[in-house]
Amino acid sequence: MINYNPIDGDVYSKMIKYRPRTCFIMTKLGKSIPKEISNMRRTVVKHLKNSQFEIIDASSKVTGRDFLLKIFHLILSVPLGIALISENLDSRTVANIFYEIGILQTLGKEILIIKTKEFNIPSDFIRTEYIEYDNKLKDKISEYLKTYSQLAEHYELLGCELIRDPITSIDYLKRSYLMTGNSNTKTKIDKIVLNLFNPEYFTEEIQENIKNLITS
Repeated sequence: MINYNPIDGDVYSKMIKYRPRTCFIMTKLGKSIPKEISNMRRTVVKHLKNSQFEIIDASSKVTGRDFLLKIFHLILSVPLGIALISENLDSRTVANIFYEIGILQTLGKEILIIKTKEFNIPSDFIRTEYIEYDNKLKDKISEYLKTYSQLAEHYELLGCELIRDPITSIDYLKRSYLMTGNSNTKTKIDKIVLNLFNPEYFTEEIQENIKNLITS
């Protein structure tokens, strides 16, 4: 997949250090964090760490350079983003969170929104699934993580089945690898890349499909 620089629209060619099984948290950082947001984050972090996830946010890396590019780079590197939102967040913070959610969606990342009952989701995101912050939050997160694991398995299955379309196959396998960190999945990706134009591995039909994808 080709990614484009959000600042100038050129191809984003900087090498990405991918972070398998890592979650990017989107919420209020710094001082004056609403109590419900702190409680949400504490619960989410506990469950994710118990499931062997690494947790990062916008403050996890200091580059001394453009902040937007830093956020974009972090999002590119992860499989999952979780937004923590309440009606007590200021409008600028909420705008930043939904901008980041939009980037995640565009890049095909997995997204979960956790919000208070009183917060109204913007109309453009009304179809994005969310869970509400209540006394069943722990159970809801556990259920989501089960679905997440099933989806990773589905992506790997698709990647293996779509070998005649290697570009799509690589994309699905990469998603699965980022979601699970399974080294066997990465081996499958490496094998496809290594043999892209190997006539002993791909038929003429598949090679023609590759050429068409490259030149279209």
